[in-house]
Amino acid sequence: MKWSNLALLPLFAVIGLVQVVCSATDSLFYLTQLTMSAYYSLLIIGLCVLMGYAGQISMGHAGFFAIGGYLAAALTTRSLVAFQDTLLVRLLDAAGCLIAGQDIYGEAQLVVTPWAACAIAVLTAAAVAFLLGIPVLKLKGHYLAMATLGFGIIIYRIVLASSYFGEADGISGVPGFTLLPGLSVSGEFSSRVENYYIAWGVLLLGMLLLRNLIDSRAGRALRAIHGSIEAADAVGVDTARFKLYTFVLSAVFAALAGVLLTHYNGGIGPSEAGIMKSVRYVAIVAVGGMANIWGAMIMGVVLNFLSLRGLFGSYDDAVFGLILILIMLFAPGGILNLRLGALWNRVGSKAKGRKEGAS
Repeated sequence: MKWSNLALLPLFAVIGLVQVVCSATDSLFYLTQLTMSAYYSLLIIGLCVLMGYAGQISMGHAGFFAIGGYLAAALTTRSLVAFQDTLLVRLLDAAGCLIAGQDIYGEAQLVVTPWAACAIAVLTAAAVAFLLGIPVLKLKGHYLAMATLGFGIIIYRIVLASSYFGEADGISGVPGFTLLPGLSVSGEFSSRVENYYIAWGVLLLGMLLLRNLIDSRAGRALRAIHGSIEAADAVGVDTARFKLYTFVLSAVFAALAGVLLTHYNGGIGPSEAGIMKSVRYVAIVAVGGMANIWGAMIMGVVLNFLSLRGLFGSYDDAVFGLILILIMLFAPGGILNLRLGALWNRVGSKAKGRKEGAS
């Protein structure tokens, strides 16, 4: 293990301490929101690498989250009996990717296994990101933001209008995802502690992979692209390829988060593909620091936990919009990099400038 990755060790201790405290104080219900926050943070750290290191903004990552979640939900709940004679279903059956059974009405049911559904969902998100990224990543600044925003709107309208995806009701009754014998992702009360450690284990594994990427040769190329695309091109960095691969990687993180959270919640609704979800993710990355993967993870967990606990009430989306505005004005480097003295000087200089302009 690299010395830089040893910083993950104290986090292991904190995760265990939180669970012990919750168990000792009979407040295990907090683990539900912490588990969900960990899955959302998996998307956020992937988006942090895209924005902070590749220098590409995406306002459509809720779309990739929805692709993962909705495909996993549909494939594990929608019966394929009517299509069992088709070549694709036969191939899935031959590969052991189907489960035969009965639905609640006693009718024959044939669905995809959670493992196969997860693979299909994540690969689909990766393919969509690849095809979308080829033309879209040629854009810069607000043009790129608008293009990815358009993608997010398309995904939202598809899941909202499609009967296959449950329309406004979404999809419920999603089964648990058995990772290993005796270890599954589900919302059952008896496995609350188990799922807490699974979620955080997945998040820490994602952190480890991304930190190693950032410290690698590819990571140095991404930092060069963020600093100056022209300079990176001049030293031989294939900027288009690195931007595209990072976009696909962040989409994979988002889709995997969607798959796992859908199995944990037992369902998914169209709100997960909403535009405000994408705005929220961008705001959280901005609060943590565009090129600060630790800050993005910490603020992702904290802000999502507070939101899931209902602290912001019906003003939830408005709060994240306000957070984004304030961060852009006073702490563009992220709140964890904020120096109070610098903030005071910035506010003072703006106030002085307005005063001089008025006089």
